[in-house]
This record gives sequence, C-alpha cells and structure tokens, in this order.
Amino acid sequence: MKSKKRAVNIAVHVLLAVLAIIWIIPILWVLMTSLRLEPGSYCKTFFPRNLTLNNYKTLFTNTAVFNFPRWFGNTFIVAVFTCILSTFYLVSIAFCMSRLRFKARKTYLNVALILGMFPGFMSMIALYYIFKGIGLINGPLKLLALVLVYSGGSGILQFYVAKGFFDTIPKSIDEAAYVDGATKWHCFRKIILPLSSPIVVYTVFTSFMAPWIDFILAKVIIGTDAKYYTVAIGLWNMLEKENVQKWYTVFAAGAICVSIPLAILFIVSQRYYQEGLSGAVKG
Repeated sequence: MKSKKRAVNIAVHVLLAVLAIIWIIPILWVLMTSLRLEPGSYCKTFFPRNLTLNNYKTLFTNTAVFNFPRWFGNTFIVAVFTCILSTFYLVSIAFCMSRLRFKARKTYLNVALILGMFPGFMSMIALYYIFKGIGLINGPLKLLALVLVYSGGSGILQFYVAKGFFDTIPKSIDEAAYVDGATKWHCFRKIILPLSSPIVVYTVFTSFMAPWIDFILAKVIIGTDAKYYTVAIGLWNMLEKENVQKWYTVFAAGAICVSIPLAILFIVSQRYYQEGLSGAVKG
C-alpha cells in the first residue's frame, strides 16, 4: 500500500511539474520577445540571438505614435476607482444578504444568480447608448463611464463568495454588539469588517484585475479617442497590420509591464486571498 501511495504521489508531482512548465513557457516566450533585438513577429529561435532593453525604452519614451505611459495612467485611475467602488458595493450587499432577513431576500439571491450567468458584453451596446444619452462619451468623462460600468457590473461570484464568508462569522457577535447599543452600520464597520480582512482583500484584488485586463467594454465606450485608451486597447493597436512589424517586440515589452502591477498585488495579498477563498464555505 505504501509503495502504491508513493507511486501515486510521484505521478501527481510529475503531472504538476509538466503543467507548470506548460504554463510558464508562454510567459517566458513573451519575456524573451520583449528582450529581442530583431523586429517583427517571426523569429527562427525561441531564445533571441541578441538581447536588448531598447524595447522597454521605446515603450516609455517614443510616445508620438503610441503613448503607453498615458494608457497606463488611464488604466490605473479606472482600476483604482473601480476597485474602491466595487469593494464597497460587494461587501455591503454581501453583509446585508448574510445578516438581514426580509421578504424578497431569496428572490433577490436567485435573480442575481440568474443574471450573473449572462456575460457582461451582451449589454455593451445598450450601455453605450445610455452613456451617450447622458453625455458620458465625451472627453475625460469616458473614463468615468468605464468606472461606472466596471463597478456596477461587479461579478456575482464575488458577491456570493463574500456572503459565504460573512455566513461563517457567528451572529452572536452581532447580537452582543446590538445589546451594547451598536447600530448595524457600527457593527458592520467596527466588528465585521475587521474580522473579514481576507475576503475584503480578495474582493479588492478581483475588482482591480477586471478593468486592468478588459478590452471589449473599454473599446466600445472609448472608441477611437487615443488620448483615453487603456493599455488593452493601446497594445492591441500595436498588432495592427501596418504596425506589427515595427512594434511587435515593443508590444511584448508592454505586455510584461502590464502584468507587473497584478503580480505585485497578488504576491502582497496572496495570504489573504487564499484565506478568503477557504473561509467562504457556507452558502
């Protein structure tokens, strides 16, 4: 039995190692492409013959055609404000659904779950005309429209995960606070939130990541106004037919730079991220 168990463990570790290599190869390829001296999208070898950092320098200095620093700033602004609003929405709603009891509670949960099954891009045309009608498709207001779209369309999965985490916190804590004269707001802000740091950090991470990598909704709302491009739209333009030969390696450098903030945020919040998922076990 021990030998069979050991063989199974070895097989599992080998499988995980193979999967890890498969996962790392595309990342390594993008990194090598960003350091490649030869232009164009085609290279005969996996590892470039000549390495250079000029692609990163071009990305941040040659802003006449593709202004990557501005795209990065636009995306960062949208992601930060979306993160703040989405976290407040999701955590507040999850707390209400977990702690309060009212007639339409189960109906709301079922409707929210059903609506969450439909992908967000199905409503993008309607959203565009709504924002156009109220004047949010002009100038810098486009970024405000993106914040409203991303924060208002926060994922149903995140809401259910947060609710599940709040369900694991004993309600006797709330009752003791109410006996001492605390209101629901005080209980939420001073008791529940400090006990829920893992799920709050998890919500912050997922809310920040969504606008950082989105392309479809950003393209519909921003259109062709390059001044307000996000990094997803700007990098996509580098791959157009007339630009790909010259800008392909710079595009790879941009892809690496875009992934750095997400990697840092994940590393910093990894412990809380795992605790948030493991704590949300009760529906």
